[in-house]
Amino acid sequence: MSEQIVKTEYSEVMQKSYIDYAMSVICARALPDARDGLKPVQRRVLYAMEQLGLNYDKPHRKSARIVGEAMGKYHPHGDSSIYETLVVMSQDFKKGMALVDGHGNFGSIEGDGAAAMRYTEAKLKKFTQDVYLADLDKDVVDFMPNFDEMEKEPVVLPVKVPNILVNGAEGIAVGMATNIPTHNLGEVIDAVIAYMENNDISTEELLEIMPGPDFPTGGIVANKSELADIYKTGNGKLKLRGKLEFEKGKGKEKDKLVITEIPYTMIGANISKFISDVISLVENKKTNDIVDISNASDKNGIRIVLELKKGADVEKLTNMLYKKTRLEDTFGVNMLAIADGRPEVMGLKSIIKYNVDFQYEITTRKYTTMLNKALEQKEIKEGLIRATNIIDLIIEIIRGSQQLKQAKECLVNGNTEGIKFKNPESELLAANLNFTEKQAQAILDLRLAKLIGLEVLALQKEYEDLVNKIAKYEDILHSRRSMTKVIKKDLLAIKKEYGQPRRTVIEDGKEAVFDDNKIIEQEVVFVMDKFGYAKLIDQATFDRNREAVIKENKYYFNCMNTDKVCIFTDNGNMHQIKIIKMPIKKFRDKGVPIDNLGNYSSAGESIVALFSASMIKDKKLLFTTKKGMMKLVDGSEFETTRNTIAATKLGEDDSLVGVQITRITSKPVEDEEYEMPIALTGGSDDEFMPMDDVQLEMNFDTPSQMDSAGNNTELQYTREILVLQTENGVFLRFPLKEIPEKKKTAVGVRGIKLNADDCVSNVYLLDVGDNDVVEYKGKKVELRKLKTGRRDTKGVKVRI
Repeated sequence: MSEQIVKTEYSEVMQKSYIDYAMSVICARALPDARDGLKPVQRRVLYAMEQLGLNYDKPHRKSARIVGEAMGKYHPHGDSSIYETLVVMSQDFKKGMALVDGHGNFGSIEGDGAAAMRYTEAKLKKFTQDVYLADLDKDVVDFMPNFDEMEKEPVVLPVKVPNILVNGAEGIAVGMATNIPTHNLGEVIDAVIAYMENNDISTEELLEIMPGPDFPTGGIVANKSELADIYKTGNGKLKLRGKLEFEKGKGKEKDKLVITEIPYTMIGANISKFISDVISLVENKKTNDIVDISNASDKNGIRIVLELKKGADVEKLTNMLYKKTRLEDTFGVNMLAIADGRPEVMGLKSIIKYNVDFQYEITTRKYTTMLNKALEQKEIKEGLIRATNIIDLIIEIIRGSQQLKQAKECLVNGNTEGIKFKNPESELLAANLNFTEKQAQAILDLRLAKLIGLEVLALQKEYEDLVNKIAKYEDILHSRRSMTKVIKKDLLAIKKEYGQPRRTVIEDGKEAVFDDNKIIEQEVVFVMDKFGYAKLIDQATFDRNREAVIKENKYYFNCMNTDKVCIFTDNGNMHQIKIIKMPIKKFRDKGVPIDNLGNYSSAGESIVALFSASMIKDKKLLFTTKKGMMKLVDGSEFETTRNTIAATKLGEDDSLVGVQITRITSKPVEDEEYEMPIALTGGSDDEFMPMDDVQLEMNFDTPSQMDSAGNNTELQYTREILVLQTENGVFLRFPLKEIPEKKKTAVGVRGIKLNADDCVSNVYLLDVGDNDVVEYKGKKVELRKLKTGRRDTKGVKVRI
């Protein structure tokens, strides 16, 4: 047979394979079914235990036996995941209602792991049998083949309550995750009954019955006002807090602040982390009120004791614990479940509706099965009662038959052929018999002891009971009201037997307010080299090494350690980094990459300018782009708490090439101290120039402005001169006063007319007396000797 090569597009194979894998993880591994609230592995473990007969009133069995049963028959994905599932279902500090009765070391709330499966034992809880596994023999759910098609397993368990709410769920699938909090069983049942009585009930009305989550660890949900939105959408964040109690010390005992309940998110290793965080707060001098901490938790509950010094501020300490530790945490709610074979984020009402529909479905199937069995029994009982009335004839038929088949044929069809009758009249009566197949078989199986008078009366009583049951079953199946009544009765019975008081308090708690100890202000010098390594050095070190600092670093300036660094980049952004985040180093120590500080990242960006926030306060900043767009922006527009903002608006294919601090300020000055600025252009400040070479520009067109307090606002336009340089060696010099002030969201005005192949490369801001010299292709250009032009002209090209 010749080999045939099938060519397939690799990307298509990968896409299909990944989608198949993702759907397998989503639907068959990680997410719970909305009907029974169980993941496949949980369902299989419970069913395996039911098949092993591990009822609540039977002895415990080794966990390894349960894991082996589940893995060998239903869940071939490894024993560790199965055992972990078994352990979690037994932990009452993780589940609202534990489903497994564990015997041995099944872990602790403080994060201790369970013993190996060969050491522990388990069996089902009575609650699990009554609520999760009851009626499996009544065809209430569909069964499907297991992985090797040698066994059958239930598609879903006939859980009578919304387990997805009672026990919650958590799981990470491919591209999605679920995180559903636990709730109080009795409240969930009340909410289900309320929905059954009024399908139009609102989420707010349901929350009056079931106020919110009820975690097994207790604690406080501190954002009650946000719960309605969370339960409507199925998404949101719960603010969880631990519960603290103040205990006054008796005699020489110290006062105590005791954590008696913890947030649900703190169980496990986070309890140790909490204690470690409290110790760090003490060591870092954040608080002096705590003198000792101990964990006195036991089987009776959580008890973490903070011993306080005399006169401790308990309220301040409580706020600090909420702010600085996991004693206040968030629980991200994402009520995602598999509904009708696909993942869906469901609100509270949707979950209850889906569960109620499921209850009607399994109740219908249950009573249909029970009705069919009752009808079958009724048929048999009718045949037996009829048989007792003609028992002599039946005995004669049996004694006269050569084979059992012959007797049965006579009972069903009246066929007397081959049967010997003592009395010819009996043969005529036998020919008229017409029992059903089931009745005939029951008659032939009848023991003679059943013909005793009392047994006959009991038979008739059983028949009457069956008739009543059939009437009841038919009424339930044909009447929605009757079925609702049955479901509600079952739910109330579950609530009565297994209901527990609420553990979690729901309230709108006050925001915890705690101010860190103020940083001791000190003056430092920020330095950053050309490679982007930044550090702080103290003033004395800078003074000793001034020349070296200036020579070796691209940026340096004095600032306070409470200040911020403002980084302007070529794509028009401004990033802020707190000075306090930067390390204080020795002069020759290497700094840290500025990219690693704060949330700033230079990916795809280049630094154009770098200042401290105090340097640009009350100043006007000059922005210049590659395409020659310019504007002045008030420094107050960059006062923000955000780490990154858009510093300017850029046109298409444009970028920022310069940001300079001008001498223009918005700082109020006294009228008598205000002097009309005069700008001198050309020549040296020290030499006398002829009048035709000196431009005395009195600032009559830009008079002093008045602020809201009536003070003059200083606008020193004429003291500064701009020089723009392009890539092709064109220079344009003009007064700064020609650049208008605009908002940071504006593009600006054109500063220079550029040729098609040219762009701005440098911007120079000159003050009186400045005599900067730049070099272009080997030729030195004195900027002060350039002819003064006007904005938006072409400038002068340097001749090489």
